[in-house]
Amino acid sequence: MSRDDPAYQYPVACQRCGVELHLGRGSCYLINIEAMADPSPPQFDFDDLSADLNKAFRDVLEELSQLSAQEAMDQVYRRVSFYLCARCYARWIENPTG
Repeated sequence: MSRDDPAYQYPVACQRCGVELHLGRGSCYLINIEAMADPSPPQFDFDDLSADLNKAFRDVLEELSQLSAQEAMDQVYRRVSFYLCARCYARWIENPTG
């Protein structure tokens, strides 16, 4: 199957402006964002050591029981991929959080 075969093509749009993108022509960008919860070890102080750890574990388990497996996982790790057209990419890369 060649790249010109209609079965190979599928519509892809810029996730910001919606313009149709043509993959393989160098006119768009694939953006991958990976986010994870703070990987640093927890910080404890003297007061934490005197707390009821069994109750703390029960509280955490209760909170987790209210979430689906996917919701719980999204709080720890998430990867998102999307396409941007060249114009939207130029604006996004200068201020990705804005």
